[in-house]
Amino acid sequence: MQTKRTIKSRPFSPGQIYTTPGALEALDGSDVADALIRHLRCDWGDCCDADWAENEFSLEKYLRLFSVYHDRNGTKFWIITEADRSATTILLPAEY
Repeated sequence: MQTKRTIKSRPFSPGQIYTTPGALEALDGSDVADALIRHLRCDWGDCCDADWAENEFSLEKYLRLFSVYHDRNGTKFWIITEADRSATTILLPAEY
């Protein structure tokens, strides 16, 4: 059971934005764009409670940020922003 999550929007730089070949092929582009906006607004999507809490901690400590989303076809994908905020990558879990 998931706890109620509060979205605390705190701006952070995504750095360069990359999408892996598998994600480009498998995912709907508008769903990816919507998820990226959510990620940048600190809405970590469908990640578990522990990962949600870790992201909240990581915002302040400049650690990696990790979000989980699903596109309109139910395909799971991740968005990961590096700890140094130099890059954000959109990828399928199998590509990690």
